[in-house]
Amino acid sequence: MEAGKADRVCNARRGQLLVVDIQERLASAMAEADRARVCRTAAGLVQAATALEIPITVTEQYPQGIGPTAAAVKAPLPEAAQILEKTAFSCCGEAPIMERVQDLARPQVILCGMEAHVCILQTALGLLQAGFAVFVVQDGVCSRDAEHRRNALERMAAAGAIVTNYESVIFEWLGDSRHPRFRDLLPLVR
Repeated sequence: MEAGKADRVCNARRGQLLVVDIQERLASAMAEADRARVCRTAAGLVQAATALEIPITVTEQYPQGIGPTAAAVKAPLPEAAQILEKTAFSCCGEAPIMERVQDLARPQVILCGMEAHVCILQTALGLLQAGFAVFVVQDGVCSRDAEHRRNALERMAAAGAIVTNYESVIFEWLGDSRHPRFRDLLPLVR
């Protein structure tokens, strides 16, 4: 999977959404405003990806101990989405997750989830090394410590990931106000 220069802008036909470890117990350790923002952003991305037929993969870090995916994120998931368990911090360290990401044959991976400086960072670096174009949704990631989040976003950008935001992803996926799903998705960005 080799990303190219065309992969500087999110493209619905070339993209996939990877929602990392937004789980009940982990979310409860985040600042309330950060937790709410990340859950809202992830749920919106799930809704947009579903409407645009973009594949969605959700990961759960050791769910026996950290709990299931947060209800706000799980509720809008389509049947085609896959929820995969992991113990490695990087999604790239788990064969079933990497097989899914590679089998989708979509060179752009849009990342959101928890925590920015651990699982998101390690996943982004691994995906970049594997040749994917990585888009990190900055308003869709958090860490318990705001400085750790800031540092992780800087490291990912320096490594070649594109740090973007929720609205940019959705509008880039749409590409044009004449897109047949534009009016359907407009409430997600208002």
